Amino acid sequence: MVIEQDVKLSDGRTLRTYDSGEGVDGRGPTVVWHHGSPQTGAPLEPLLTAAAARGVRLVSYGRPSYGGSSPQPGRNVAAAADDVARIADALGVGPFAVMGASGGGPHALACAALLPDRVTGAVCLAGLAPYTEGFDWYAGMVSPGGLRAAADGREARELYAATDEFDPASFTSADFAALEGAWTSLGADAVKAGRAGPDGLIDDDVAFATAWGFDLAEVTAPVLLVQGSLDRVVPSTHAGWMLAGLPRAELWVRPEDGHVSVLDTCPAAMDWLMALGTPLT
Repeated sequence: MVIEQDVKLSDGRTLRTYDSGEGVDGRGPTVVWHHGSPQTGAPLEPLLTAAAARGVRLVSYGRPSYGGSSPQPGRNVAAAADDVARIADALGVGPFAVMGASGGGPHALACAALLPDRVTGAVCLAGLAPYTEGFDWYAGMVSPGGLRAAADGREARELYAATDEFDPASFTSADFAALEGAWTSLGADAVKAGRAGPDGLIDDDVAFATAWGFDLAEVTAPVLLVQGSLDRVVPSTHAGWMLAGLPRAELWVRPEDGHVSVLDTCPAAMDWLMALGTPLT
């Protein structure tokens, strides 16, 4: 049974958290999941199933302005590390691994960079690279308008949100098949998050398209990058850029996958985390 609770922070904010309590006496190994944009932070069924099969304690949470978590105006990507540290303290979690998909990938990397004594490994699936002029950051994105607006600041991103609509061309046939099959819960959760308002997504996009607050070189833990070659939301050039900038990274390329179908690798990615030399317990 997943335990849902609000964790209160010293600045008065609360974060909505979810704890599967799996593992030996509910204590580990522990993986903290970082959700995509937009989602509520509630754990998705395929992740819970994979975690339970491996005795993994799965913890997730809603980033600020998502799923009942308080807003945090002006947050950057790095801010996630302090929030996750406070959640881990509140739930009695010691060392843990992190996984993040799409918009969750940068936040997982933030934890790995800024919590080196706690994070044992990281998985980033279809995640954005830090904004850079080292390559054409927007190239290959079917619908980059939100991120382009975010680069001009929150006000510009708010104006864009007023008329923004999802472009179905962003997803491949494999993505739609995944949403109709194993990842139905992801689609339903994204709709729920969207109905709650755009603030979480706006703040995410501004954080992605501006300085993250840490460098990839600071991530000393092992990192697994998983990328679909057919991804039209976060093109494969982002994974290649991160592979070159991360000190201890490897890349799994999925030639037939898009942005959603690549999530089918989550069970194998959990196995990768558990096989690391550093214990997760």
